[in-house]
Amino acid sequence: MGYVVLHLDKSPDNEVPMTAHIARTKMPPNAIPSLTYLNEELVEFPEDVADRTEAINHRLEHAGLTRKIGMNQVRVIRVMLTGTQEDMKRIAQEGRLKAWCADNLEWLRRTFGAENVVSAVLHMDEATPHIHAAVVPIVTGERRKVLKEQTDEPNKRKYRTKSAARPRLCADDVMSRVKLKEYQDTYAAAMAKYGLQRGIDGSKARHITTQEFYRNAIAQQQNLQDNIGELLRIEEEKRKAVEHATKQEQTAREDLHRTAAELNAVKGELKTEKLKNSAAEVGTTILDGIGSMIGTSKTKRQGQEITQLQQEVAVRDETIETLQKKIQTLQNDHSRELTTMQARHTIETANLTKRHEKEVLLLKMALSKAVTWFPYFREMIRMESICHKVGFDDKQTATLLKGKPLEYSGELYSEEHNCQFPVERVTAQITPNPTDKRKLQLNIDKVPFKEWYRGKFEKMQKIINLSRTVCNSVKL
Repeated sequence: MGYVVLHLDKSPDNEVPMTAHIARTKMPPNAIPSLTYLNEELVEFPEDVADRTEAINHRLEHAGLTRKIGMNQVRVIRVMLTGTQEDMKRIAQEGRLKAWCADNLEWLRRTFGAENVVSAVLHMDEATPHIHAAVVPIVTGERRKVLKEQTDEPNKRKYRTKSAARPRLCADDVMSRVKLKEYQDTYAAAMAKYGLQRGIDGSKARHITTQEFYRNAIAQQQNLQDNIGELLRIEEEKRKAVEHATKQEQTAREDLHRTAAELNAVKGELKTEKLKNSAAEVGTTILDGIGSMIGTSKTKRQGQEITQLQQEVAVRDETIETLQKKIQTLQNDHSRELTTMQARHTIETANLTKRHEKEVLLLKMALSKAVTWFPYFREMIRMESICHKVGFDDKQTATLLKGKPLEYSGELYSEEHNCQFPVERVTAQITPNPTDKRKLQLNIDKVPFKEWYRGKFEKMQKIINLSRTVCNSVKL
C-alpha cells in the first residue's frame, strides 16, 4: 500500500517563473516534451484571465480586502498533490486518474474554499502523475493573536475592532502547525479508496525543492563525468605501461638471442681449440708455457666470459619474468574494469529501453483515448493530409480543421488530374459528409473538391478543343 504526498509551500512575491514551469512555456529537464499534451488545467479561469499568475491577482482584486497588501505578505500557497510513483502509475493504468483528479479538486475546495483555489494543473509528462494547485490564503474570523490575548488577559481593556467576518489575506492562519497536520489527515482519508495511506506522523523526512533536485542531479552528472574522465585517464596510463613493458620484453628477447649466439660461437671456438690441443702435444706445452708467462690462459679467460654472460642472461630472464607478471596484472585489471563498464552500459541500456517502452505505452493509451473521445480524430488526420496535398499551408489547414470557411487565391493541385488549377477568391471549408456522418469532406465553393476539380478540368478541355477548332478554321 503506497503513501499520499501532500506538500504546501509559501511562495515568494514573483509567481511568473512557477507559472512558466507549470504551463510548460519553459520546459524543465525532467519533463518529456512528447507527453506534454496530456497535461490538463482542472480549474477554469474567469473571463479575461489568461494564466495562473493573472488568476491569483484576479482573486486578490475581487476578494473584498479592506487592508492594503504588504510588500512581504504571502499572496499564494503552492500545493503539490500526488502519491507513490508505482501507485500513481497503477491508478492511471486502471483508468481511475480522472476520478482521482476530481477527488483532489473536491478536497482542495472543501479545505481552502472554492474561490481560493484559483488553479490546479495535472502533469502527465513526468515520471509520476501529480497536481500543482495555487491557493490564495483569504480567511475570515478573528486573528489568532487576538484570540490568544483574550484567553491570556480576560480583564484587559478592549478596543472597538473591525468586523471579524471581513476577509483577510493571512497565510499564517492557513499554514499553522495544527492545520498542517489536519491537512495530512483529511487528505489521506480522501485518498484511501485509491490504496494510498498517510505517511508516518511526526516523520523528520524533509521535502527538497525543485531547485535542490535539479542542483543535485547536475552535481551527480558532473561527478559521473569526472569519474568517466578519471577512468579514461587511468586506462590510457595502463595502455602506455603495457606498451612500454612489451617494448622492454622485446628488447630483452633480442638481447637474449644475441647472447645465445655469442655463447654458441664461443663454444665452437672452444671445441676447435680442444681438437687442436689433442692433435699436437707440443702445441699444448707451448700454449701452457705462454699462458703461465702472461698470467692466464685463453681457455680460462673465455670461461670467465661465459660465466659472466650466463649471469647476465639469468638477470635478463628475471627481468622478463617480472615484466610478464606486471603485464598480466595490468591485463587482468583492464579486463575487470572493462567488464564492469560493459555491465553498467547494459544496465543503462535496459533502463532506457524500459523508459522508451513506457513512453510508447502512454502514447498508445493517449491515442486510443483520443480516438474514443473524439469521433472525428482519424478523419481530421486524413483531412490534414488532403489539405497539404491540395496546396494549403499549416495555418490555412488549421483554420479548415476547425470547420471555419477559408477564402483562398492561388493554385490548387489535383492528384487525380496531376494538374495545378489557378483560382481567385474561392471559399474552402471542411464539413461532415452528408451521406456518411462519420466522415468529413473538403468543399471548394460548397462543392466536394474532387467534383470541383472534374468540373474545372472539363472546362479546360472544352476551351482547348475550341481553340483547336478555331485554329483549324483559320488554316483552311
